[in-house]
Amino acid sequence: MLATNGDQPVEPAGDHRKGPRRRGEKLENAILAAALDELSEVGYAGLTMERVATRARTGKAVLYRRWPSRAELVIDAWTALRHRDVDLPDTGDLRTDIIAVMRHLSDSMAGPHGDMFRGLLTEIVRDPEFARLVRERVHTVGPGAVQRALQRAVERGEIESWIPSSRRATVAVDLLRNHYLLHGAPIPDSVVIGIVDDVYLPLLLAPPLDPPPDPAGNE
Repeated sequence: MLATNGDQPVEPAGDHRKGPRRRGEKLENAILAAALDELSEVGYAGLTMERVATRARTGKAVLYRRWPSRAELVIDAWTALRHRDVDLPDTGDLRTDIIAVMRHLSDSMAGPHGDMFRGLLTEIVRDPEFARLVRERVHTVGPGAVQRALQRAVERGEIESWIPSSRRATVAVDLLRNHYLLHGAPIPDSVVIGIVDDVYLPLLLAPPLDPPPDPAGNE
């Protein structure tokens, strides 16, 4: 029963919830999504734990229990975004698989996520702690559409099994990212094709400078 003030009902104090209570993964996903929205709107410099908490409809204490700093929150949010790769169809051919992946990444860079990415790279130069976390937690080689395409190529016998875990695996994405940072978006399709045909495929098919280690430990 509501308390009254004369003839007017008075709402119970302290109950400001706008929805059902969330816990665990559901709450964490809401916070990461709120952090990404804040990054898109105000950039890293303008992002605060208080703003993220307000957008996620939770308290700052909840954020600080999971993320001691905004840098760690932003890294986790960006990592979660990167892992939402579209699982593009298997075309049965390494070249067409990689071109499809590169076109998807190019389209992403032309949208709000590309602007967000450029802003985060700027902060790496300005903020040493943020740069340290990026080096420790954001790994280019790992799960993703490029890795899946390379693993399928290994299974088909198109490339050697050591390629997906080598430095060569990241070169196409690195070149695409560098073109975006220097020239912006949209990235012409001729650039995508040139990266794949002139640089990436020849590199993937070239023999190693040094023989790769034998997994069995044989000399």
